[in-house]
Amino acid sequence: MVTSRGERRKMLPSTSVNSPAQGNGVLSSRDAARHTAGAKRYKYLRRLFRFRQMDFEFAAWQMLYLFTSPQRVYRNFHYRKQTKDQWARDDPAFLVLLSIWLCVSTIGFGFVLDMGFFETIKLLLWVVFIDCVGVGLLISTLMWFISNKYLVKRQSRDYDVEWGYAFDVHLNAFYPLLVILHFIQLFFINHVILTDTFIGYLVGNTLWLVAVGYYIYVTFLGYSALPFLKNTVILLYPFAPLILLYGLSLALGWNFTHTLCSFYKYRKTRPTTLKTSNLLAVHLTVLSTPAIIKAQRLCLQKGYGNIVKEAQKIWINQN
Repeated sequence: MVTSRGERRKMLPSTSVNSPAQGNGVLSSRDAARHTAGAKRYKYLRRLFRFRQMDFEFAAWQMLYLFTSPQRVYRNFHYRKQTKDQWARDDPAFLVLLSIWLCVSTIGFGFVLDMGFFETIKLLLWVVFIDCVGVGLLISTLMWFISNKYLVKRQSRDYDVEWGYAFDVHLNAFYPLLVILHFIQLFFINHVILTDTFIGYLVGNTLWLVAVGYYIYVTFLGYSALPFLKNTVILLYPFAPLILLYGLSLALGWNFTHTLCSFYKYRKTRPTTLKTSNLLAVHLTVLSTPAIIKAQRLCLQKGYGNIVKEAQKIWINQN
């Protein structure tokens, strides 16, 4: 249940966020055992399967404000630190709603790309476990290490960035990127973006610029919200190479969305090995037969089909 601002003020403790009693300072033995990383992780995973205990209304509120006012979302993280002595979420409702968004948007992506049922399922598994979870674990661990190693203030060495908070920051930043690239972009893919025109890759690459730029910005807000970190402005530095890459892509005609769609559509459909007959057919290219060479190009595009059959079809048409 979402409390009002007045109720929250009454519930807030009198100590500040930076006080040792509320920060990562000294806790009683009972509180220390209750607030260990293992205990927090166990509590979070246990609640992951108890939907009645999740506050989906508040999670939906956070998703809305990640677009309109992401600073308000991180102010709530301050409130959680003061009341529960942890920065990271203890309610997996946000993760559950994000997973639902991933499923819906990926199914839409598969429909737009005219993928079959099993190809869409493979794409869904890839997006969930690789694009979101796998990349998220990598980025979160990297940011957790960098922030604790280089961004903690000298006078605040007793404080540290929770790994769970680093993962929450990634999820916060990933959600707007997901909506822009996996939902809004779907309405422009077939009729605008994939038309091999300047307008096509201008629209597509601009959506990528906005999505990745917003990811960087929300990540910056997440770490700048921690009062014991310094020089968090360096997290905005990736904007420079991002804008440079955007300009180069327009100059060179590189369509980011076209590359993504090709990767999604053909990643799992191309066999990793060739059959013996096809392998022998590849060696026939030394004869420089135009039909075989043309068939080889077609089969590479289609995913290593039977080169001999394609060559026969082309030879028959030519004669």
